[in-house]
Amino acid sequence: MTKHLIVVENIQDWSPYFPSEQVIGVDDYLQSPSQRSDSRAQILNLCRSLEYLSRGYYCSMVAEARGHRVLPGLRTINDLSRKSLYAYDLSDMSSQLDKQLASTEQSASFILTISFGQTPIASLQKLARQIFEHFPCPILEVEFSFKGHWIISQIKAGAINKLTEQEQDFFAEALDSFSHRLWRKPSKRRQFRYDMAILHNPKEAMPPSNMAALKKFISSGRRIGIDVELITPREYIRLAEYDALFIRETTATHNHTYKFARRAESEGLVVIDDPTSIIRCTNKIFLKELLAAHDLPMPESHLLYRNDQAGLDNLCETATFPLVMKIPDGAFSIGVIKVKNAEELRQQAAVFFQQSAIILLQEFMYTDYDWRIGVFNNKAIYACQYFMSKGHWQIYNHNSKKGTDSGKSSAIPVSEVPEKVIRIATKAAKLIGDGLYGIDIKQSGNRIVIIEINDNPSIDSGVEDEYLGMALYDDIMREFLRRLEEKKSASR
Repeated sequence: MTKHLIVVENIQDWSPYFPSEQVIGVDDYLQSPSQRSDSRAQILNLCRSLEYLSRGYYCSMVAEARGHRVLPGLRTINDLSRKSLYAYDLSDMSSQLDKQLASTEQSASFILTISFGQTPIASLQKLARQIFEHFPCPILEVEFSFKGHWIISQIKAGAINKLTEQEQDFFAEALDSFSHRLWRKPSKRRQFRYDMAILHNPKEAMPPSNMAALKKFISSGRRIGIDVELITPREYIRLAEYDALFIRETTATHNHTYKFARRAESEGLVVIDDPTSIIRCTNKIFLKELLAAHDLPMPESHLLYRNDQAGLDNLCETATFPLVMKIPDGAFSIGVIKVKNAEELRQQAAVFFQQSAIILLQEFMYTDYDWRIGVFNNKAIYACQYFMSKGHWQIYNHNSKKGTDSGKSSAIPVSEVPEKVIRIATKAAKLIGDGLYGIDIKQSGNRIVIIEINDNPSIDSGVEDEYLGMALYDDIMREFLRRLEEKKSASR
């Protein structure tokens, strides 16, 4: 069972709050023998000072050395020690300050106290959360100054013993909200060996897993000893509470999914999709070069470069139309169009070049359906046929009168898929890693080509699980369990 401790410099610092056996003095923590059974311990460092080589600093250092998860971590402490280190992280927020502080008196400077990402000033709550996500520290004191425009002049760690009575009340509420799950787990949770977070976005129009599928993942995990909980993009700071992260939201290197993956990996979680897989799979230019370098079959492909007029002219003259034009980081057929002739190619290339310096063009190869082979840990675990949307050349028709229309699907046993399709799919997946991938393949007669390697394959209830049912979810969760056990054994 995970051990949770609140470490204070002096036990009297906790006197304004309810007594708890989880509260200990920093000297007791530092001098206690490290035990392997405590390797999953969660530590909340509330020492008065976090200055270099102080007891508070050593608390976080020793916690990390023991393999404990600690807030704040050494990196946060060091980042807050000098403005030169944290100023860069504030650049993204600076442009928003004038808007968010519009109602504040412009001649004033003021200090905002943030407790676990919370502030009593409602208009500054979003900003407080952003600052906390950059610098995860229990108490932060942020100084704002107006010098023609608003700037953050200083950020430093606050101290629990210096809070006013009003601030103490707010701190207690923020702590309870932040750590309700962490410090107050119901006894029934003790039956689970591990904790998993599934990142999903309820507002996403085309998520990789529908709610019915997410519920099946939860049910499957709990049957084998993994307590699975759904989290949203707002819960980034809670990642250290878990042992595993399963991303069930469309990934991209420029949004929060990649940030979640990186943070989870750095915290030592088992994470699917891992950051490397996201980088490799979400760009079609990378995949084209990767497949070519390893002689794996794909449609005839061409790269067009912005400002390369000669290359565009040559392709217009020599290409066999129609061609499929793709933006490098599109998903669910978004950013994929068909150009019928040279004139359309020139027009659409100008549009695509506004988004990317390179665009991909591939031969048009119509088939009634695409194969989707799901591969996890280099083993094919499911197979599905995605049929083209009615009257359309793609699986998804985003210009349908209904909005977005999709074709039918048919899940079939892996054993009934042509052996060559499985072999090519597993080879392609291995080039990316050992994660969970969806390999899209077209088959026309004896010709088989790879269209895409997806790092975040769709697993919807009633679609990909149509043949395997709960067995598909069990296969995935058992692989998570295997990796968790392997990681646990390696740490002993």
